[in-house]
Amino acid sequence: MMKALILLLGLSACAALSLAQTTVRIATGLSRPLLVTHAPGDYDRIFIVEQWTGRVRLYHLDSATLDPVPFLDIDSLVIGSGNERGFLGLAFHPDYQNNRYFYVSYNDNSGTSVIARFTASSDPDSAIASSRLNILTQTQPYSNHNGGCIAFGPDGYLYIGFGDGGSGEDPQNYAQNINSLLGKMLRLDVDTMTPPNNYSIPADNPFVGVPGYREEIWAVGVRNPWRWSFDRLTGDLYIADVGQYDWEEVNVEPAGDAGGRNYGWRCLEGFSCTTWGQPACNCNDPGFTPPVTSYSHNFGCSISGGYVYRGCAIPELYGAYFYADYCSDQIWSFRWDGASGTSDSLEWTTAFDPPIGTPGSISSFGEDAFGELYICDLSGGEVFKVIPDVLDDCNSNTIADACDIASGFSQDVDHDMIPDECDDCLSIAATDLAASVSGDSLIFRWSNVGGAAASYTLYIAPTSDAVFPAEWSVLASGIPHSGGSASYAVAESALDELGFVRVTTVCP
Repeated sequence: MMKALILLLGLSACAALSLAQTTVRIATGLSRPLLVTHAPGDYDRIFIVEQWTGRVRLYHLDSATLDPVPFLDIDSLVIGSGNERGFLGLAFHPDYQNNRYFYVSYNDNSGTSVIARFTASSDPDSAIASSRLNILTQTQPYSNHNGGCIAFGPDGYLYIGFGDGGSGEDPQNYAQNINSLLGKMLRLDVDTMTPPNNYSIPADNPFVGVPGYREEIWAVGVRNPWRWSFDRLTGDLYIADVGQYDWEEVNVEPAGDAGGRNYGWRCLEGFSCTTWGQPACNCNDPGFTPPVTSYSHNFGCSISGGYVYRGCAIPELYGAYFYADYCSDQIWSFRWDGASGTSDSLEWTTAFDPPIGTPGSISSFGEDAFGELYICDLSGGEVFKVIPDVLDDCNSNTIADACDIASGFSQDVDHDMIPDECDDCLSIAATDLAASVSGDSLIFRWSNVGGAAASYTLYIAPTSDAVFPAEWSVLASGIPHSGGSASYAVAESALDELGFVRVTTVCP
């Protein structure tokens, strides 16, 4: 009777974790850098928004250089004053590589908030400034609390965050006014247009067909959602909302949520009930969604939201949400898992202190295509990157080896987390190992991935969970000298009653 064999076709390997993190300054001499972002699929560049100059600057990751010529310059359109005005948002269309569309958020010279579409030119390092198409405009009654952050959600729709219009204490109660776009999160379909608008309203927006509501509204009751973001893995929406006198807060909306949440402002600041304004509030309204975390003004005065780290260079940070305070320059993180709330709250201010420069006046974080994090120093004109203390960069391209592999820039055929161009020798698991019977012998065949001169080792073990290679026996090894295809014959009597077989080939 033919003995039972199971052919194992894969090997696994674990990369060593980095043990510490810091930051490094990558750019200086910028004018009020407000945002770092990337275009979909673009692993070579990041885009840096300058608040008052109306410019988008290009930084090349592969050469570590800042382009002297801006990608976009709309200085003539953008107001050049006000801490909470100017060029406030940039979002690339999910299909940017094909349609070259990107969207910007800015205050024009009258202070009105403008959401507009632009088109990049055939030169990937420049945009067509004359291609502007206004999508939406919103009059701002005051110069503060304009919001202005924009991003595409995992559903492909454009989300917009507007503040409550400014002054203090939301004197016109805009955030709770269902007929106003101020103090709201909006959700638009910018791929179709319903005249006279240059957008349409998604049919599943929560207030479609509800009398009295602006149908663009996705969520109600925010004060100044200055910086907010989607978790690129889960789609959860993290909204950092700037407080009034006492509390800063972070709200999280789970992916797949139907929208329509009310985050409570002007009635709630953090978890606390406010005592000002008319009409009077019912702070116990069950319709209010509380934040997932909040901190008092003993620790700062203005929250700058960040991102959930989904990069490849620092695995131990994976899944942590980072945020900071603009006034105190403190940086924190937490993890949120929905049912159990937040955990692992940590402060990173000291750890993220770089050898050169200082991340002060933190206006925003940023994210590149790899998922690596950046920090914007508004008043200092600097941008910093969060990096491991020791960067594994065998090919000296300033990008972590793990990120080279994740992006496809480098191959890693043996899954040992070392780019193949740096690997002295590759131990490759055969993925097509097969067995057949010939008389009283078994014939094993596989592709010798390393080529005709590559050596092979054929292993056997009594159980599949045997530790490899320590608990596996070598059945055969050698160099087949037969091109890419290799085979080995063994008498059935030489095998144990039950065997698990695998083969690896090693480069010459």
